[in-house]
Amino acid sequence: MKNKKKLICIIPARSGSKRISSKNIKKFHGKPLIYYAIKKALRSKIFNKIIVSTDSTKIAKISIECGAEVPYLRPKNISRDNTSTLDVLKHSINKLNLKPDDEIFCLYPTTPLLEIKYIRKI
Repeated sequence: MKNKKKLICIIPARSGSKRISSKNIKKFHGKPLIYYAIKKALRSKIFNKIIVSTDSTKIAKISIECGAEVPYLRPKNISRDNTSTLDVLKHSINKLNLKPDDEIFCLYPTTPLLEIKYIRKI
């Protein structure tokens, strides 16, 4: 029997923003900014898992309260200003033991105005 491929949403949210301190959890219309990305991913109903990749226990706690999973904390060496999104995604793929036919979708936490219909178009 063939395994069904999974679609995993990965939301990269590090703690060390330089321009806007703690931007991923700053309040936007009364909710932490990351709340909107998580809720829209959940409401899209297309993902098997919604994972937040973070180096922060505070971001992790908020993300879990919003309905995402945070199965690991990202190491500091891939949570720097010069860390690429690709490096973060590779780390997540390894930590989650994803299969070659599983698919990932990167959703940035700073997209509160993104409409669910565009997420579903993937």
